[in-house]
Amino acid sequence: MSQDDLFEQIGITSDDPLPAEPPSRRSKARRERARKKRRFRRHVLTVVILSLVVAGAFAGVYWGYGVLHGVQEQQAAASDYSGEGEGSVTVEIPQGATGQIIADLLYKNDVVASPKAFIDAFKANAESGNIQPGTYTLKQKMSGASAVAALLDPASRADHSLTIPEGFTKDQVKDKIVSVMGVSAADVEAAYNDLAGIGLPEAANKNVEGWLAPGTYDLKDGETVTQVVARMVSATTTRLQKLNFAPADYEAALIKASIVEREAGSQKNFGKVARVVENRLTKEDAETGGRLEMDSTVLYGLGRTGGIPSKEELADASNAYNTYQNKGLPPSPIGSPGEAALKAVANPEAGDWLYFVTVDLNTGETLFATTKAEQDENTKKLTAFCQANPSVCNGSSATAAPTPSSAG
Repeated sequence: MSQDDLFEQIGITSDDPLPAEPPSRRSKARRERARKKRRFRRHVLTVVILSLVVAGAFAGVYWGYGVLHGVQEQQAAASDYSGEGEGSVTVEIPQGATGQIIADLLYKNDVVASPKAFIDAFKANAESGNIQPGTYTLKQKMSGASAVAALLDPASRADHSLTIPEGFTKDQVKDKIVSVMGVSAADVEAAYNDLAGIGLPEAANKNVEGWLAPGTYDLKDGETVTQVVARMVSATTTRLQKLNFAPADYEAALIKASIVEREAGSQKNFGKVARVVENRLTKEDAETGGRLEMDSTVLYGLGRTGGIPSKEELADASNAYNTYQNKGLPPSPIGSPGEAALKAVANPEAGDWLYFVTVDLNTGETLFATTKAEQDENTKKLTAFCQANPSVCNGSSATAAPTPSSAG
């Protein structure tokens, strides 16, 4: 816009040309009036321009405030969705994931509006610590509370899992695989015998017993039995490596740990039982004469996992796993030890114990002794327990859950 146009809009006309007349008092007065008029117009123009600038600035500030306030309102509204969501998305929760890691994964997949929405709901739900690793089918745009509830709902699992408890034998593991994966026992046996396919180390002597690491395994669609067993063997190898066992000692470590797992009754006893095992193997001049004398090994050779062997069974030297009759370690592990038992074998508790006995097969209460006389007194407590609980002490089937047994 030109200066004249601006003057016209505000009602000020252009300068009239000054008359060419000889200087006089009247002409001087007219020139003075003209100068005053021009100064007035310049002042008006300055005021108008400044007004426009100020008005524009205020308009910009107001617009910016409105935009910022609108963004803040949108962010506040988007901090948490409402309801149970829509659509479908698959999210994999990794092993060992913290609440923050899960929150970030869900936010990345638009399951929740923000990580904070999930974290707040996670903290508010007393059961949130039970969320398991695995693959989940979830909805998008869920409230934080709905997302936590969905992760706690088994129906949300897009896969299914196989859980192997500590101490399970290879036959017990086989039964569990058959049940969960819907395969035949022959399929599992074929996997066990596929030594290359499952990556079984030479130290195992072609026997998977003890190498099927306890734990929970998420089963993927299309995964074969061989692949699942290979994961178990790999997990065992990894644990042995982390505990710095030499490859040549892998099998011996698993045998000792499997005995500790079955005999100790409670993890609090693992270190002491591991020491008893070492003392019996190394102190051949002691009363035990280099024999482990473990009920659990005898029972394994008999195809049982619990109870107490009879005197006749303890005297049967034909049982290769009868450590009352045979010195040294049994031919193989007697089950799959957990990581805690392996750690105990790697670092046994210091002590001179040669004996221990589980005096309560229900609670796992175990007493330790350095002499046979002390052991005999402790064993009387086991005898009293068995008289009161004959069904517990009379044994169990080969597929029953492991039960702590006594040691002589």
